[in-house]
Amino acid sequence: MSTRPTGRFYVLKAHAANPWEMCLMEFIAMSPVKTRTKPKTKAKLAAAAPRRDDGQPRFVGVDLHKEVATFHVVSHDGASLHSGEFLVNPDAIREFATAHLLPADSLAVEATSNTWAFVRLVRPHVAKIVVSNPLKTKAIAEANIKTDKVDALVLAQLLRCDYLPSVWVPTSTVEDSRALAARRSALVNQRTAIRNRIHAVLARRLVKAPAGGLFTDKGLAWLKEVKLDPLDRALIDADLALLDALGQQSLTIDLMIVNESYDDHDIQLLMTMPGVDYTIAHALKATIADVRRFTDPDKLASYLGLVPSVKQSATKCYHGPITKAGSSQARWLLVQGAQCVGRHPGPLGAFFRKLERRKNRNVAVVATARKMVTIAWHMLMNKEPYRYAVPQSTEIKLAGLRVRATGAKRKTGPPKGSKPARKAAGEKSRTVPSLDEVYSREGLPSRRPRSQGEERMVRESGTQEYVASLDAPKLVPRGRRTGVE
Repeated sequence: MSTRPTGRFYVLKAHAANPWEMCLMEFIAMSPVKTRTKPKTKAKLAAAAPRRDDGQPRFVGVDLHKEVATFHVVSHDGASLHSGEFLVNPDAIREFATAHLLPADSLAVEATSNTWAFVRLVRPHVAKIVVSNPLKTKAIAEANIKTDKVDALVLAQLLRCDYLPSVWVPTSTVEDSRALAARRSALVNQRTAIRNRIHAVLARRLVKAPAGGLFTDKGLAWLKEVKLDPLDRALIDADLALLDALGQQSLTIDLMIVNESYDDHDIQLLMTMPGVDYTIAHALKATIADVRRFTDPDKLASYLGLVPSVKQSATKCYHGPITKAGSSQARWLLVQGAQCVGRHPGPLGAFFRKLERRKNRNVAVVATARKMVTIAWHMLMNKEPYRYAVPQSTEIKLAGLRVRATGAKRKTGPPKGSKPARKAAGEKSRTVPSLDEVYSREGLPSRRPRSQGEERMVRESGTQEYVASLDAPKLVPRGRRTGVE
């Protein structure tokens, strides 16, 4: 069959938006024209085009949807071999893989909601799978001529030319962790929306909520008894019932996150950073997955969208707001964790306060979140906890996770064989162990010696006294916490 350009190419060329798209249209025009038919049964799909293994590499593009997917197979020289459709269910996907894929094939598919399930089913049948980032595949997103068959062909041709912007394929464990973190965030957002609706009903009727908070035990008891119109009473009761149901679901999801966090050593390391509890650490670890994917902390910050946008041309350069690329959930949680870092007595808190004085609080919060990502990269790469954590609050966080996951509580007081610190007469106080002792009790590694660069950073931040106090236990009044969690 001839592959010379036909009149179809000149029609497509008139619609092409740029030279790159024109090149892709030429690929399409050089492919033989085939009739597009929807498979009604698996037998028709299997008989659509038998596999032929001539020893040459092939490239397969799949345009995946929820109900049906379109595929296109091209040879090593760009010639179109065959195309078709298959239903998107496990049996039909396996039938497609058996009938049309060869062990030496390379397959491309765009990232969507059901991509990872499709990848797991097809992976044993091909040599390579590339998952494309749909936001960066401009040849498809900005094409003037856009059909499922054209999209599948473009994916195959981009894969053949190695021009496909790909994404990392997560394992099933990472995918489950991300789904768990996303569900918790969704439940929190739904709870916030319901509380806002209750506030709106009260504000519309000029009803003032009691002091201390509307959703405390006292506030909820008042909310159930306050006199309102029948309609408003019904709205409030419906929202309170939804809040109770969400609370039960949140407890279930939270317990799953607690158990997963306690079994993951990296999550416990991340929890030693100020402002990071197990929910933030779990979401951050699920987003990062394998930290070795990022060669330096700047790439991790860029992956999370916490780097400034840059527009540069010739001698002009404009630095704008952060890119907000990547996981919005992980970025939002990091920003929330950075809100309280300004109270931390260590170098990270000093960095926050210095930037807040120079710029403003919002800039300081986002910059601190970026700094926390950099610290997290070093902690995960070196497998060591945060060097300047507050011992008391860190002990409370790690012990709280242990108790919730296992129910095991440790005896308080100084270790056996050691002398307790002296207490003044009548003073109620407790001994806070050194930071290395806190880490040792929870099975975490001790801190490594500080480098000369770190020593200089500590001096410049003016936190030498605090850093020196981390090496020895100290006596604090009972019931009072220091620093931030």
